[in-house]
Amino acid sequence: MHNIAIADLIPIVLYLVLLFWLGFKSRRNHPSQEEFLLSGRSLTIPAFVATLVTTWYGGILGIGEFVHKSGISAWLMLGLPYYIFAIIYALWLAPRIRNSGAVSIPDMLQSVYGKKAGLIGGVFLIIMTSPAPYILMLGVLLQMLFGFGFYISIIAGTVISIVYVYWGGFRSVVATDKLQFVFMFGGFILLLIFLIADVSPVEMIGRLDEGHTSLSGHLTWQEIVVWFLIACWTFIDPGFHQRCAAAKTPKTAQYGILISVGFWFVFDTLTITCGLYAFVLYPQIDPLTAYPYLASLYLPVFLRGIFYTGLMAIIMSTIDSYTFLSALSFGNDIILKLKNNHGHKDVVNTWIRIGLIFTGLVSIGLIIAMPSVISLWYNLGSLFIPPLIIPLVAGFSEKLRPSPVAVIIMMCISFGISFGWYLIGQLNSVNGSAVYPLGMEPFFPGMLFSILSYITDLLCKAFIRNVTH
Repeated sequence: MHNIAIADLIPIVLYLVLLFWLGFKSRRNHPSQEEFLLSGRSLTIPAFVATLVTTWYGGILGIGEFVHKSGISAWLMLGLPYYIFAIIYALWLAPRIRNSGAVSIPDMLQSVYGKKAGLIGGVFLIIMTSPAPYILMLGVLLQMLFGFGFYISIIAGTVISIVYVYWGGFRSVVATDKLQFVFMFGGFILLLIFLIADVSPVEMIGRLDEGHTSLSGHLTWQEIVVWFLIACWTFIDPGFHQRCAAAKTPKTAQYGILISVGFWFVFDTLTITCGLYAFVLYPQIDPLTAYPYLASLYLPVFLRGIFYTGLMAIIMSTIDSYTFLSALSFGNDIILKLKNNHGHKDVVNTWIRIGLIFTGLVSIGLIIAMPSVISLWYNLGSLFIPPLIIPLVAGFSEKLRPSPVAVIIMMCISFGISFGWYLIGQLNSVNGSAVYPLGMEPFFPGMLFSILSYITDLLCKAFIRNVTH
């Protein structure tokens, strides 16, 4: 689909120029560690909302793929549960995170459970926050629009998305997210206007089949439950944690998340509606290309370029944030912890910059291993939510938190069970579909072990208290 006209390139070039200008303009000379990692804890509500909304919505081509295949069930799997968990996060966790003083999730785990828990959490988060799904999407988009080779597109997309972060840190991420927020909404509003002008929403809905109007879509009950529970990712997402830690006040973090939920609902409405139009009008196209394909046919030149720029902005806003977060785990939460936190602020920031390069290489490896956006989301969530969710959420309550020993056991064995379950399923796949033991998805045995070990630990602590008193 290499139908880019010169007029389409104008908004793309303008966007890239503004992106780099904002990214480099925002950098500080010799920034402190807190400045480089958290923008000096100075985020206001508009900045907080812009950076959280754009970062949390990077999987735009994957959304198009999901809607084209399964219809409105995308809202049940990828919309509603995230609103619910984000609201809980805002009301309960956000103020606590801002008041805790922790820079990152592994920092919090170390302060509550000890150094080993922090290190294990750091290793998990390097992989869990890998921008691999988003780099894959950007590579596909660049390949589709410009005809570049696949791996050239992936490497180019990675470099473009992180070069300004390398120098400017989190402040550059926030500055560029504001620009990306405008293109994100503007592009899809334009596309929907032109679609409605051609086919009314009533007519479009009337042409949908039963699978696309069903809340369950074509998914099994296990897949529905897993997708819903994967939204628990919100509680362990370092992007949420970093932005809450960087907020000006606890109320800024709380209100910022609640306002963001409203913007996510509006944007979900835009993307799901456009995805349904794509299925009705062009059911045979590659679902991953649904949005750019629609834009190429329905938008005039220049406006088409604005939409393509919006797609790039959505994906790049997540790549730069997740790459930075993964690099933070590498430099601040692993290397410096192993060095017993010894290091001048320049040394800290240098290790994080090295982590940016390391993260890019790990992401490319994950893309080669799992070249599917949906698979990357599903499998990473299935493997890393079970070992992390209970230690992190319970850690904010002295009465509910497990013991440090129980946390180490829970994190290691829960991950090992889910990962082993996943490998067995892949090794016994039939026609490309994994066959898991007992017909159970990897998420469930890992989560079951975490829950049982947590309950056992609480009971043991209660028994010891009763005996000693």
